[in-house]
Formats: sequence, structure tokens, C-alpha cells
Amino acid sequence: MLKDKTTLIVLRGPSGSGKSSAAKEVRAAWESPMALIEQDYLRRTLLKEKDIPNGLNIELIKRTVLFALENSVDVILEGILDNGRYLQMFEEILQKHPKNNHFFYFDVSLDETLRRHQFKPNKNDFGEKEMRAWYKDRDFLSCVKEKIVSEANSLEQTREFILKVCVDAKKEKF
Repeated sequence: MLKDKTTLIVLRGPSGSGKSSAAKEVRAAWESPMALIEQDYLRRTLLKEKDIPNGLNIELIKRTVLFALENSVDVILEGILDNGRYLQMFEEILQKHPKNNHFFYFDVSLDETLRRHQFKPNKNDFGEKEMRAWYKDRDFLSCVKEKIVSEANSLEQTREFILKVCVDAKKEKF
């Protein structure tokens, strides 16, 4: 079991929903060391792997998250991290780190993710066809109760919501 004082924040949802931007904002506002673990970086850049069942990235993400937590570093993990492929990974993480976990699901419609994609720096890396194929409406995890981030929230509102949930939970514990 890992140290109780470390915090794990997970931001999940469709491509183009704002997870990466929110993760960077939360990390910048966080008061202690925090590892930013991006599914796309580990999968695409480090491993050059497609998001496939039982892909190497799943174990790499799990080990990276647990390594940081074991070394007293808070973690923010972001990615699509769909329920079908990543559920077991999350169950294993939660078994080793059962407390101070905060899961957020970005509930953003396909139309809105397609609109937001047009403003992303990597907008030319993939397009509407891929985003439609990846999109799963309300793909909630069954192992935790995720807090919902609405598509109506601005980036600032999302950052403040996530921070409030996590900081309030820390205050209640200590």
C-alpha cells in the first residue's frame, strides 16, 4: 500500500474535451510536487503505439503512476483512458493506492470535441474520422464514482472545480 498523503487525480474523457489543458492548469496551481502523466505522450511518443487492447502503454502508465506515488509525488494522469482497455489498470492502481484518489470525467459531446479540436496545436495529426471512431459517450469507469466536468465549463472553471474537490478532500482528511 502506498503513502496516504499522496494524491492521484485522473482526468478522462473524449479527445478534444480539454483534459490536457486542465491538467496543465491544475499542475501549475498545485502547491506540492506533481507528476503530469499524459497517456498520449507515453503511448504515441515514447512507445509509438496505437491504442490497442493490452498495449504496452497500459503497464507503462500504471508503473509510472505508482512510481511517482511511491516516491511521495502527487500525480495527475490524463487521457481518453477508455473503460474497456484501462479498467483493470485503474483497479490495480486503486488496490495499491486506495485513498486520496479523484477521478473526473469530461462529459463533452462529439460536436463540441470536434469544434475544440480545431484550436489544438496537434489538429493536423488526426481529424474528424479518427475522433468519431474514438468517441464513446459517457464512458464511465465502473470501479470509481467519477466527478463530471461539463462541456459548459470554461478552462478556469474546470481548474477551480478540480482544485476545490481535491483540496477540500485533503482538508477533511487532515
